[in-house]
Amino acid sequence: MSDKEHSTTMERILQEIATVSRRIEGMDASITSLTLETKSMRSDIAGFQSRVTGLEQRMGSLEAQATASQDRDQDLLYLRSKLTDMEDRSRRDNIRLLGILENEEGTDMQAFLSSTLSKLTSLDCDPPLEFQRAHRVGPKRSDKSSRPRTVICMPATA
Repeated sequence: MSDKEHSTTMERILQEIATVSRRIEGMDASITSLTLETKSMRSDIAGFQSRVTGLEQRMGSLEAQATASQDRDQDLLYLRSKLTDMEDRSRRDNIRLLGILENEEGTDMQAFLSSTLSKLTSLDCDPPLEFQRAHRVGPKRSDKSSRPRTVICMPATA
């Protein structure tokens, strides 16, 4: 091989080495860019994991609150049923009196009923009849000719 051929071959080899070197430098830049993107993605993933952990904790807290709310709702339903039962039982003892003229009782309906009922029924009660409560039902009527309102009373228990 002559010097000229040898020199040409060497130039080609050097050109190819330069081309490969440029390609490697481009690949190095791409690898560096990919490395930075990978680090950024890892950081994003860590942030997402942190958010997911926070959301899981909040969800657990909300589930606990929902359970407590359901327990309170059940307690409330139970208490409502007990209250309804108590109201129904207390109404069983009520006495409804019809036909007692308006304002006949004066200012004390209980005293009026104690004295009037013992006279009307000819009961000789000792002690006299007592009432836990006594009142008229409904709003006062403005029409004087209409029926008197019903009186509801509950005798005192012995």
